[in-house]
Amino acid sequence: MQVPMAYPDLTEADISAVDRVLRTPSLSMGPQIEAFERAIASYAGVRHAVAVSSGTAGLHLAVIVAGVGEGDVVITTPFSFVASANCILYERAIPIFVDIDPQTLNIDPALVARAADDLVRGGRAAGDWLPPSERGRFLRGTRSGVGKRAALPVKREPKAILAVDVFGQPADLDSLRRVADRHGLALIEDACEAIGAGYKGRKAGTLGDVGVFAFYPNKQMTTGEGGVIVTDRDDWDLLCRSLRNQGRDESGTWLNHVRLGYNYRLDEMSAALGASQLARIEELLHKRHRAAQMYDERLREIDGLSVPHVASTTSRMSWFVYVVRLDAQVDRDAVMSRLHEQGIACRPYFTPIHLQPLYVERFGYRDGDMPVTEAVARSTLALPFYNQLDEATIEYVAHGLRRALR
Repeated sequence: MQVPMAYPDLTEADISAVDRVLRTPSLSMGPQIEAFERAIASYAGVRHAVAVSSGTAGLHLAVIVAGVGEGDVVITTPFSFVASANCILYERAIPIFVDIDPQTLNIDPALVARAADDLVRGGRAAGDWLPPSERGRFLRGTRSGVGKRAALPVKREPKAILAVDVFGQPADLDSLRRVADRHGLALIEDACEAIGAGYKGRKAGTLGDVGVFAFYPNKQMTTGEGGVIVTDRDDWDLLCRSLRNQGRDESGTWLNHVRLGYNYRLDEMSAALGASQLARIEELLHKRHRAAQMYDERLREIDGLSVPHVASTTSRMSWFVYVVRLDAQVDRDAVMSRLHEQGIACRPYFTPIHLQPLYVERFGYRDGDMPVTEAVARSTLALPFYNQLDEATIEYVAHGLRRALR
């Protein structure tokens, strides 16, 4: 048996929705976009939804509307897909990585509180939160010819918190909200992996000042590529609409560009597919929940691994991937190799962002800087996960994993 990592759940209705758009004269920024945005806003329970070309594009615009600029610092997680930190670099700002909770794998709110407090107070404690390359310059400073300390390379006080709902489990947004409110920070919720998730009965994506969903083909629902920004702020909605469309004015006047913008538009075909998928989002989420349950039942008693942890604050898990944790003494590479020999796809999830080559070279991070994240990253293993998984396939994967661990 060959078992892939992921597979989109598409129906004839989805295909027909795209086909109808192909037979119309409008393929960009038309009625399909408007209908999809209305449907997402209604589903999430927010005033505004702005469709964009990807989740990364959505996060970039969220960072901009939050007021993040050159030299600003943004508190975020090192355990995520790299886009959640890259979008901070796009604006020449600096990510302040804070370690994660070892159970939920989301950013640790207690550490966020400490980081924000120290950065606001300044001094040596503030410097300790900066990336190593910036920390050294911050602590040493530079001196001008008249013996005065030159301008620091970064602004110490944080501008925003960017929290990620990892693997479809919401971060502890209430705790993060308290930190943000205490220091006047914007709170950005990266819900790119978490559409439909619930936090204390409230929907993911709506728990910060702005949220972002993403719809890559391996997600709970797909538009092929694409994302949506959601917010209750009228001014941020208008700014996002301008920024996604080359900086046009609020009325979208042809060739009238009032600010630096981007080509972050979603096309009509993708929006039509998204609306069709969203119409059956509960069915899609139920299928993934059932697949996760079947995995739990078969893997929970296997020695050498632990199944995903669902936090008490998570009123609904939106299963994006199914990631097990291997015990520290288990050779993950050997396990992966044995699974591949049996035709079972698998991969580590995630490599810590701070240890990606770009971040090592640019900011001087090394092993040991984020000990919890690094320990988690060495132990995670994502198994095949998609809506069409049946009991026989999951049994085959579970049996293969038992063999690989032995």
